[in-house]
Amino acid sequence: MRLRQLLIFLTTFWVVSVAFSAQSPKPKLIIGLVIDQMRWDFLYRYSDLYSPNGFKRLLKEGFSAENTLIPYTPTYTAPGHAAIYSGSPPAFSGIPGNEWFDKASGKETYCTNDEKVEPVGSSNAKAGKMSPANLWVTTVTDELRLSNNFKSKVIGIALKDRGAILPVGHTANAAYWYDNGIWISSTYYMQNLPEWVNDFNARDLPGHAMLSDWKILLPIEKYDQSSADDAPYENNIKGEKSVVFPHKLSSIEAKDKYEAFRMTPFSNSFTFEFAKAAIENETLGQH
Repeated sequence: MRLRQLLIFLTTFWVVSVAFSAQSPKPKLIIGLVIDQMRWDFLYRYSDLYSPNGFKRLLKEGFSAENTLIPYTPTYTAPGHAAIYSGSPPAFSGIPGNEWFDKASGKETYCTNDEKVEPVGSSNAKAGKMSPANLWVTTVTDELRLSNNFKSKVIGIALKDRGAILPVGHTANAAYWYDNGIWISSTYYMQNLPEWVNDFNARDLPGHAMLSDWKILLPIEKYDQSSADDAPYENNIKGEKSVVFPHKLSSIEAKDKYEAFRMTPFSNSFTFEFAKAAIENETLGQH
């Protein structure tokens, strides 16, 4: 009797699932956004400081799955990206850290380093010899491409190479990461940067951003849940001697400004603008 009830339940569930799927059109554009070190409770802890059209809109008009966890260790960024987009912990993904000792080669290995490829858009071999070769598993983006005979287009963008490469897996159309003021890639994805990427790089948005100083966004009394501005565990922005606000970015020497740019909020805006340019120039979401 119990088995019969179970079979009836499973059949009913399957029919409901099929009906639901038939009524739900496939989305034309999916954007995966990872915010490093932002715990889910920050959505509420600092909610009074958020604007109506940011996190508040996502919570009001979207769905918040707050108990969706993938237990893994260590909590470095590379195994995190691999876990989020593959569902696999480091033991299965092949990405146990940002760096690790490789027994086969007897050398330290960086998570996305690949000596078989060359940089594209840069002469910096250290920054450009990157690919997902060390990733053992497929990601949700790989499965998306496989599901429709590679008709979908997948592009990864992040300041760090590992943030751009690991989430989009093995079959991505492109991955771009930051190097000395510009977006670069590797021959794993392409032989030359697309013209729109060259045009974007030519605008030198990081250089223009570093002409301004970084000041606090809100009145100082609004930061009543923050720790002290001068904390012993903080690192200086390259080219500065103090960790306190305001940050005199305009005073940083030219040789340090593009590296210092990484540690400013302007780099997030830079990434966002490049993502919008990719959507427009690669006609993402239009097919």
